[in-house]
Amino acid sequence: MIEPFVHPARKPAKFRPIRAWKHMQNLIADKEDTEQVFHIIEALNGKSLQKNFREFAESKEGQALLAEKIHLPPRLDDHAWIRELPAGTVGRAYVDFMEREGLTAQGLVDESEKFSSALRDFDDDLNWFGNRLRDTHDLFHVLSGYGRDALGEASLLAFSHSQQPGLGIIFISFMGTRQLLKHLPKEARVMDCFWEGKRNGAAASKIIREDIIALLHEPLDSARERLGIARPDAYYRALDICADMGIAASEIQVAA
Repeated sequence: MIEPFVHPARKPAKFRPIRAWKHMQNLIADKEDTEQVFHIIEALNGKSLQKNFREFAESKEGQALLAEKIHLPPRLDDHAWIRELPAGTVGRAYVDFMEREGLTAQGLVDESEKFSSALRDFDDDLNWFGNRLRDTHDLFHVLSGYGRDALGEASLLAFSHSQQPGLGIIFISFMGTRQLLKHLPKEARVMDCFWEGKRNGAAASKIIREDIIALLHEPLDSARERLGIARPDAYYRALDICADMGIAASEIQVAA
């Protein structure tokens, strides 16, 4: 069994709710300011990252992944080889999503490195695990079915919290959903999307324990079935209701 290395000088992040609130207001003002997400998570997550990592490292799948410790962004951003996969695979859906949205895995890395994080003070296995959580965020979009509109992002974070619990993630999700509740039609039943995200994430297998490169080769529908990822019906219903009322998904924003 591989004994994961966590630097002995590493300490859990301090709990700083006031700082988290400040950065949440910045995120509400601009949902594309991804840097704020990392600030909030660090201010609220405390020991949750260490706990999640310990569970990951104790699993058979985690042991296999720790033995290789693949750095995902270069592989995920090399769309040429992924484009050679058959139509309908997770990989093809992923590159379609990333190119349509104008995203790169490296872009999320760059956003995370805009602020000073205690997590990166030590080049250990916990740091690698934190990076893996970051680097798979957009793949979670593809697998879960949630889009990048504000409601989709908030719902995906509820899903992600059930997969890897942390107060920072669920705080962002709840606050984002609460803001949307003020501005979207009541018929959209926005809170249903939040609770659905939590349920779907809890029911699914731990995606972070998957061999991501192998997962890209799987048919998307088969991967969702194998992982137990349910269709986000409440979210799609909310989008349809908003569209019927003249609000496109791209127009769903978390207004201040």
